[in-house]
Amino acid sequence: MISLLDYRVLDANSEFIGISTDKLMSNAGKELANTILDIYGRKKILFVCGSGNNGGDGFTAARILGADVAYFKYPRTRQAIKKFRELERKPIIYTSKMLNDYDIVVDCVLGTGISGDIKEPYKGYIDFVNKSKKVVIACDVPSGFGSSGPVIKADITITFHDIKEGMNAENCGNIIVVDIGIPDKVSEIIGRGDMLRYPLPKSDSYKGQNGRLIIIGGGPYIGAPALAGMAALRTGADLVHIITPETVKDVIASYSPSLIVHGLPGDHLAVEHVDSIMDVCQIADVMLIGPGLGTNEDTVRSIREIVKRCNLPMIIDADGISAIAGHVPTGKRILFTPHHNEFYKLAGNEKPSIVALKLGCVIVLKGHVDTITDGEKIRKNITGTPAMTVGGTGDVLAGIISGLISKGMNLFDAGCLGAYICGKAGEESFNKFSYGLTATDVIENIARVLQREL
Repeated sequence: MISLLDYRVLDANSEFIGISTDKLMSNAGKELANTILDIYGRKKILFVCGSGNNGGDGFTAARILGADVAYFKYPRTRQAIKKFRELERKPIIYTSKMLNDYDIVVDCVLGTGISGDIKEPYKGYIDFVNKSKKVVIACDVPSGFGSSGPVIKADITITFHDIKEGMNAENCGNIIVVDIGIPDKVSEIIGRGDMLRYPLPKSDSYKGQNGRLIIIGGGPYIGAPALAGMAALRTGADLVHIITPETVKDVIASYSPSLIVHGLPGDHLAVEHVDSIMDVCQIADVMLIGPGLGTNEDTVRSIREIVKRCNLPMIIDADGISAIAGHVPTGKRILFTPHHNEFYKLAGNEKPSIVALKLGCVIVLKGHVDTITDGEKIRKNITGTPAMTVGGTGDVLAGIISGLISKGMNLFDAGCLGAYICGKAGEESFNKFSYGLTATDVIENIARVLQREL
């Protein structure tokens, strides 16, 4: 079983690895047509098609069967337009009266990408079909499925690849799963389809509702927490607070007026700071700890105590990973972002998936190919460039992931999407700066990736 969003991601990522949407649509239409033919033979069939890819599946199946097609408006996707133009019988604009002339209605109007209320003319169409007492076959999902209603009452739902979460005999009739050629490896690769998971702000949201992040970092190193904070802001977080020793507060604040910087007495994170840090955590959605903190013994004890007491989702990076190795508390929501040396400190020669399962955490293991796992699922990110070994890009990745989690994403999906966005931003930077790119170049290209791929 697969969620509607996961299926949309899978469908889009098939194209990312070279299996075109046109090919999948052709396969879906062929399987839809063959299944209808096997069950009902040559009945008088009307395909009712929407303007998206669900309609494209219907156009393909109707052409194969030589069936009539009714549509609401001209297709809006490139693939659906192509299938529309390939129809041998001239399609007609949908009206409710035409249903009387057919034995079977094949519903290809609304697919897996809908949510919220169903509006006209689709609401009227669904209501009329449900009252018509015609045999109804749904293509992939019944129109309205996944919304607040109404939903087509299908006798049969011919669904693609896998049963969608929430489908059952009551809301979908007899469910038949058909294979449309999505290989298993697509579920392992992170691609552009994962951008569908990005949490877009609601139109009526206000400051703070789209991510409040706390970064605990800095002291011996100054740039790391600033890079992470700027990356989180470029990813769409509303507010970034950086908690850092007083000695470097002003320098970190000078990187950007958008960063809210809090100073701690002294020149390093100390146990005496933990209580005040816990107070600040009450205004945040997520905490990133580690960038630039150093390995002072007092700092190490402080990191362990903060992680033990914090109830926010936590991203632990850089020096934070070394400090917490062997002292990871149970029952916490933690995502680690180690490179291979840091991972060895955390887990030795264990496999990332085994470590994630043991610790109950998510691991984003950085490398030529990034590995993201929660112990049960394992996914691979192939975006990026060898030039991203430059200092600071790991802080950028941690900031991107933290920003996504602050906006409401779960740790695993944020780790996957964050790795993809960071890698794509690195590729954009490489196109301009080649092997001379810097971490700040990557940050500036995060917005370009969001603008192009959302």
